[in-house]
Amino acid sequence: MSTISRRRLLKAGLATTAGLAGVAVADRLAHHFGLVPPDAGGIFGPGETLTYATQSLLTRHTLAREFPRSMISTNPFAVPIAPPTEAFKHSQAIGFSDWRLTVDGLVRHPASFSLADLKSMPIESQITEVSCEEGWSYVAEWIGTPLHHVLREVGVLPQARYAAYFSVEPTQWDSLDMQEAMHPQTILAMGMNNGDLPVAFGGPLRLRVPLQIGYKNIKFLNRITVTDSMKAFGKGMGSASPEGGYAWFAGI
Repeated sequence: MSTISRRRLLKAGLATTAGLAGVAVADRLAHHFGLVPPDAGGIFGPGETLTYATQSLLTRHTLAREFPRSMISTNPFAVPIAPPTEAFKHSQAIGFSDWRLTVDGLVRHPASFSLADLKSMPIESQITEVSCEEGWSYVAEWIGTPLHHVLREVGVLPQARYAAYFSVEPTQWDSLDMQEAMHPQTILAMGMNNGDLPVAFGGPLRLRVPLQIGYKNIKFLNRITVTDSMKAFGKGMGSASPEGGYAWFAGI
């Protein structure tokens, strides 16, 4: 069966089974085609699976809305963070010249990139909205290199399914499926509003995922691990978010 006909079948099947036989049947169909989120267990599993599978297909080529410069928020909101560690303060004092992004896992060429390395890659900007599950939002310009450039640089292996990403803050980590990781608007943000990315907004490096809710946009990024399963990470639910009661997939 071709990729196109397979996708059409799945779209039709999900819609039909959800309408005629309920979420549980759609859940089984999504399992059959491998469109199951890491947090699919538990009472809400079928609903989470249906949401993820449907949106994964419908938004495969979707771009987040981009705004004119005139709509950049005057006073964007920064979520309060714990005081940086002494190591972080030292790095900040030397302009983050020692900052590294390690990329490992299911890749042909594991690597460690400095900010200078990342800035030498193609740089793009986007004016997009950060939306929080708590109800607030703001529009800002984000500047950085698309994640797909880095992933192609290290050579992602065919069996890869997820990119898990981690902050210097131990409790802050998350993951994306490879479709979202390779999305053209998923960027390693190093700048904001024509300047360096402020620490309050995750500087020196933050993952910007404009098609998903704010908590997927991890601050102080320092490691990405490409993997075929999230079971060995945390509680095996794909990120710290579902461990705290939120959904792993948080598409807007």
